[in-house]
Amino acid sequence: MSRPNLLFLMTDQQRADTVAPGGPCATPNLDALQAQGTRFTRCYGPNPICSPTRASLMTGLLPHAHGMVDVTHAVEPYRADLKPDLPFWSRTLQQAGYRTAYFGKWHVERSNQLEDFGFDHYEQVGVDPDDGYAAHRRALGLPASPVLAEQDALQHEGYRDFLLYGVSDEPVEATQEHYLYSRAIAFLRGLDDGDPRPWAVFVSTEGPHDPYVVPRAFYERYDPDAFAPPASFDDDLRDRPGIYRRIQGLFNELDWPAFARATASYYAFCTLIDEQVGRILDTVRKLGQEENTLVAYTSDHGDYLGAHRMLLKSVAPFEEAYRVPLILAGPGVPAGQQPSRVVSLLDLAPTLVELTTGEAFPCHGRSLTPLLRDPAADWPDEAFAEFHGQRFFFTQRTLWQGRYKYVFNGFDEDEFYDLEVDPHELRNRVHDPEQRDRVKEMTARMWRIARDTGDFNLVESHYGVLRFAPVGPDAASDAGD
Repeated sequence: MSRPNLLFLMTDQQRADTVAPGGPCATPNLDALQAQGTRFTRCYGPNPICSPTRASLMTGLLPHAHGMVDVTHAVEPYRADLKPDLPFWSRTLQQAGYRTAYFGKWHVERSNQLEDFGFDHYEQVGVDPDDGYAAHRRALGLPASPVLAEQDALQHEGYRDFLLYGVSDEPVEATQEHYLYSRAIAFLRGLDDGDPRPWAVFVSTEGPHDPYVVPRAFYERYDPDAFAPPASFDDDLRDRPGIYRRIQGLFNELDWPAFARATASYYAFCTLIDEQVGRILDTVRKLGQEENTLVAYTSDHGDYLGAHRMLLKSVAPFEEAYRVPLILAGPGVPAGQQPSRVVSLLDLAPTLVELTTGEAFPCHGRSLTPLLRDPAADWPDEAFAEFHGQRFFFTQRTLWQGRYKYVFNGFDEDEFYDLEVDPHELRNRVHDPEQRDRVKEMTARMWRIARDTGDFNLVESHYGVLRFAPVGPDAASDAGD
C-alpha cells in the first residue's frame, strides 16, 4: 500500500472527557472515529496554554527546548521566541513528498510564515482582521462579530469585561469552525487525482476555547438546569498554593447556574466541532481515500469548567487543564482500543512520522506504535509537563507516573496526588509521611528529565535560596541511571 494520507484535526482548550463514550457531550462523529481506531484515555499536554503546547506538538520537544514558553501575542519576544532550526514533523512529511496544507489557528511561533515549517498551502484566522473569514461573514450579511442574545462576563473594577460565554441566533455556516472545515474540504476536493503523492491536511479550530460563543441551535441541545456541579466545586484549596485560591476568588461572583450556562455553551461548542469533523470525514470517504488516510484528533489543553470552582486554565495543574483527547484511526491503527497508559502530546510527532513515512523522528516524545500493537506492551507509564507562566512568571513542573502525580512549584508548596484514590485532586499529600519516599523518587525523576532534555534554568538551581525541592538536582543520578 502507498504511504497513507494524514488528516490532523485539532481543537483548542478541549477536555478529554468531552470525547469519552457516554460522556457529557454529544459527539457522534468522534464516537464513530474512535470505534474505528484507538482512543488514548490518559493523554497529557506538556503545558496548559496554547503556544508552548502547539510548538511541542509540532517538534516533539518540551517548551524550554523550543523556546515558546508563553503565548505569542501575550509577551515580548524574549519571553517566547521559537529557537531556529528545530525539527518539525510537517517538514519531514513535506520532504518525504507529501502535499501539505494548514487551515486555522497557528500560534506556534511569531512569523506566521507557514511555508517555512513545511506547509505548501495555508490559511490562518485571527492574524489579519480582514482575512477570508471576515470576508465570508460580510458575504453572509453579518457583522464582524456575532450579536449575542445571551451572555455572561467576568466584571472587576478597572478591568475590561471578560466574556465567558454567549449565544447567538446565527446559522452554523457563520461560525469560524464551519468556515475552516469548508476551506479544508474545498482543498481536498481540488487535489489532482492524477498526482500520486499523498497529502497531509491540518485543520485547527479556535473552539471550544473561551469565550464559548455558539449558535442557539447547538446551545439548546443542552439543559444547564440538568447539570450537577463537579465533585471538586466546593474545594477550598486550603492545602494548595495560595495563587490557586486567588484565581478561584476571581469567580466568586458567579453562582452555579452561571457555571452551568458556561458549561452548556462549552459542550455545545464541542458538538458543533464534532459536526464539522463529520463533514470532512464524509468528504474523505466520498473521495475514496478513507482506507488510506490516517486521522488524528486532539487538542492543546483543557479547561477547568467548574472544577475547583474555576473556569479557563492557568497555573493550577489540575487534570481538567492538562488531560486532552487523543484519537488515532486509519492504517496501522487497530480498531476499538482504549489504552489507559499515560502518554503525552510529545509522543504524537514521532508516531505520525513513523506511521506515514516509516522513519524515526528524534525528539523528547516516544512513538506510540508499541501501544498500538499491544496495549499491554512494556511502556514507561509517565508524562511530564512544564509551566513557565502566563504573562506572570511561574516555575512549575508536573510529573505523572501511573496513578501518582507530583507537582514542583517554585513559587509555593509542592503538590502530590494519588489519582486512583483521589481522582478529583482534593487532598495534597506532599507532606504525608507515607508518601515521603515516593515524592523524593518522583522529584529525582523530575531532575533527571530536566538534565537529559537540557533544562539548564531548572537543573542548575543550586543557589542557596533556590533549594525548594524535596531533593536537589544531583539526585538525578539515582533516578534511573
